[in-house]
Amino acid sequence: MSVFPHVRHRRLRMNEQVRRLVRENRLTVDDLIYPVFATCGQGVRRAFDSMPGVYNLSVDLLLEEVKKVQELGIPGVIVFGVPATKDEVGSGAYDPDGVVQQAVRAIKQAFPNLLVITDVCLCEYTSHGHCGLIKGQRVDNDTTLALLAQTALSHVQAGADMVAPSDMMDGRVAAIRARLDAEGYSDIPIMAYSAKYASAYYGPFREVAGSAPQFGDRKTYQMDPANGDEALRETAQDIAEGADIVMVKPALAYMDIIRRIKEQTGYPVAAYNVSGEYAMVKAAAQKGWLDERRIVLETLTGLKRAGADIIITYHALEVARWLKGV
Repeated sequence: MSVFPHVRHRRLRMNEQVRRLVRENRLTVDDLIYPVFATCGQGVRRAFDSMPGVYNLSVDLLLEEVKKVQELGIPGVIVFGVPATKDEVGSGAYDPDGVVQQAVRAIKQAFPNLLVITDVCLCEYTSHGHCGLIKGQRVDNDTTLALLAQTALSHVQAGADMVAPSDMMDGRVAAIRARLDAEGYSDIPIMAYSAKYASAYYGPFREVAGSAPQFGDRKTYQMDPANGDEALRETAQDIAEGADIVMVKPALAYMDIIRRIKEQTGYPVAAYNVSGEYAMVKAAAQKGWLDERRIVLETLTGLKRAGADIIITYHALEVARWLKGV
């Protein structure tokens, strides 16, 4: 093998044209999914200091936001619900006239070609803030499954193109797949939150979605951040149960997990660039401590390099504009 001075790696970095020719990974608008938060009422735009530019939006204003998504060429949105009331069993999650169901119907009517994914979980709808039904002081896995399946079905009946269970109950993909298939929706894909960690990066989301647990924490059903092999087992289980896309959440501190899952499964992998990751960048940019555009594009390109096929990010609108030069 030839060595320096005959080999000079810098030759392929000398100008932008050559760098473009040899670039290994490219971030495009096609990689992006934009999260939106639907809430009740009319003319509601509720802002949050921890997540500048992210709002709770009533359906009328949500359509204005989704119009931007379509105009920028972003393939789709993932819809979260912020209900007016909550109860012990999260009934708003599977109410046919719930806030997500209303939002999905409105989005699909206005933008029929836009991909609409729905988050399937109970935490935004339960008075205790946990992702499943409570027995005593613990989340009961098995009794929760039927409600998750009913939630997914209600979303699909409203027009959702894909459902994304985020609860981390064991067996929920199988329960949802069986229910959808039984109701004639065998073509609806499931994007499973397969490796979802009990992370400190979710703080701002829990403010926006009003989903913080009222007692205890979620460590009994979300994953220990110290574990990697467990993520592979969780993902393999979801695939065996019928998941079509698997997800790693959060993204930035878990690029190794993205890479391992992609290499070992070959399945489409989504990375969720979560609220805490977004908030840190926004806060530092507001202080003038970093170049927001450069660091966001570098981070998301890193997720692509790690193996992500899909990136769910609150930066999606900005990234699409940057990539398009508008």
